[in-house]
Amino acid sequence: MTDFPSHDLETAPEASKPLLEKSLKAFGRLPGLHKVMSESPQMLEGYQVLHKLFTETDFDADELTVVWQTINVEHACHYCVPAHTGIAKMMKVDDAISNALRDETPLPSPKLEALRTFTLAMLRDRGNVSEADMNAFFEAGYDHRAVLNVILALAQKVMSNYTNHVAQTPVDAPMQQFAWEKKSA
Repeated sequence: MTDFPSHDLETAPEASKPLLEKSLKAFGRLPGLHKVMSESPQMLEGYQVLHKLFTETDFDADELTVVWQTINVEHACHYCVPAHTGIAKMMKVDDAISNALRDETPLPSPKLEALRTFTLAMLRDRGNVSEADMNAFFEAGYDHRAVLNVILALAQKVMSNYTNHVAQTPVDAPMQQFAWEKKSA
């Protein structure tokens, strides 16, 4: 596969440098994903904006993690599953939630399981979810805003997951302890 550039503050395109500085300030290091995305300043900025917006939704830390990791696992993203496992720990999400998402086993609450089920339906059916899927999501306590916020997360995660697939982004050293491979086909 073609080697993708992985930039730092010196080698990045000029328009990406302030974005990488923002990443460095936020994470204390440059995540490999951001180094790869910085080849396209527009991609990196779009990703950062979508990430910020998704974290500002009504979803709590557990729900953010469920949506992100459901998409990461379904896309079999070797980089994002470990990264979001570490992020979940920083957000104080119970390991039982992270492990269930990584292992594709039932989540500890029906509401979180409904969120995962709906996110998978939205992803697998490319937005063409059934009325039954919508009703089950609403019955679990979610609303129209939550539907749109799942779509927002899908946009963000397509950017990162697909970038990591084509660039074969190495997992960052701090996240290597959470290495992961998809178990199911």
